[in-house]
Amino acid sequence: MGGIAKQSFSNLISIALAFLLGAINTVVLYPMFLGSTRQGLVVAILALSNLVQPLLSMGMQHAVVKFYSSYDKKNDRDALLTAAVVFPLGIILFSSLIFWWQYDAIVALVASTNPDMGRYAFMILLIAIATALFEIFYNWLRVQYTTVFGNFLKEFYPRALIGLLIGAYALEYIDFDGFFYALLLGYYLRLAIIIGYNLVVYRPSFRLQLPAGFQKVLVYSLWILLAGVASSFLLDIDKSMLSNLMPVEMVAYYSVALFIATVVELPGRAMFQIVSPMVAAAINNNDANRLKQLLHKSATNLLLVSGLFFLLINLNLTDFYLFIEQPEYQVAFLVVGLISVGKLFSMSMGCINMIISNSSYYRYVMFFSMFAALLAVGLNLVLIPKIGLLGAAYATLAVMVLTNALKIGVVYFYFKIHPYSKQTLLQLLLIGVLFVVFQWIPFQLGPFWGILLRTVAIGVLYMVLAYWLGLLQELLAFARRLGRNFL
Repeated sequence: MGGIAKQSFSNLISIALAFLLGAINTVVLYPMFLGSTRQGLVVAILALSNLVQPLLSMGMQHAVVKFYSSYDKKNDRDALLTAAVVFPLGIILFSSLIFWWQYDAIVALVASTNPDMGRYAFMILLIAIATALFEIFYNWLRVQYTTVFGNFLKEFYPRALIGLLIGAYALEYIDFDGFFYALLLGYYLRLAIIIGYNLVVYRPSFRLQLPAGFQKVLVYSLWILLAGVASSFLLDIDKSMLSNLMPVEMVAYYSVALFIATVVELPGRAMFQIVSPMVAAAINNNDANRLKQLLHKSATNLLLVSGLFFLLINLNLTDFYLFIEQPEYQVAFLVVGLISVGKLFSMSMGCINMIISNSSYYRYVMFFSMFAALLAVGLNLVLIPKIGLLGAAYATLAVMVLTNALKIGVVYFYFKIHPYSKQTLLQLLLIGVLFVVFQWIPFQLGPFWGILLRTVAIGVLYMVLAYWLGLLQELLAFARRLGRNFL
């Protein structure tokens, strides 16, 4: 457990730094040096590549996590790792031929509303290939319970890369075309690094043979492929549809608000890197008590920590927009609150997504993802033309609430467990009371000092009240384990 605690903490630091750097990129460097139009263009291209990526990976990265611990023999484990690379490579080759054959039609489709996007349509596939292969090799590391460096490459590296490229663009070392080509090169450099690191951590015996029971692996991968397509579609559909229904700069405004709201799930992104293989192992070993423990602890701890982030974000939002001195971005002010509510709900569920996707009921992942994607398209088509950015935010919130409620129902029906307890009510009461109280306390000291003093006040009061209510036992135990591990 000590190694797990240490890795979780290291991942949290890495992701926190990544979010900080991402915030600097998104709300300072992009608007200052590229402008909202080019920022929207970059975000839209990356969003489209994320829609393509699951098709290329074929769900094999998730199959590695689910099935690796079910094999006892090294030969079968190595064969699974090999198949996880070989099968997607075949899909990538086939997809590349189709892409270049229909390239003119794809350009016309991508550039139908924003002509500049047609110039960079080729980047969509190339970035998707690098990302798909990276995810596969990253999950090679996760099943070895070695996540820190891979998490650094996944979270921090791309944000650092973009920050450096914006700086090079600002200093006129590269033009905008050079920015895109260097970005592409950076993604492939990251892929090369993680492949090399994988071979240091664990070098499998590469063999072109199928592991025992590979039919189950393939069926699982295909279902997860469909779910992954729908999930990626859902993740970026709001930005993609905004780019087609509204001026491209609106994508930039919305992306900034979405990025701010996403900070709420920062603790979950750190924890899930290491918890996912543990959930898979508990399911493969039929350890119901361990599974219940993982769900309850992850839900309780994530709601408590994410609740603090929720308060810090939403209560400092007015001063934050004043501080960055980009008044046009404030049109997405309410988007932050709506999306952050949905993110907080997602964190309160703990590792439910991992339980479903790693169990024999994984087919529900595809059904939920398809339902969410169709609902998102319908709501966005109706709401974006009527109320613009808020329409996309309301659509996203509605989708998150409905699909998460369905997931909770499935896990309770089949496993007779759920993530909530009396502690959950106390946590929600604590978050709600502090939100109302600090809404009425003025900090009229300028944006910088207002953010600083309000953050300190909220943080101290939140932790004191959480301790008084008996909500900190798990986190304090985690801190003690972490201290023993580092010391």
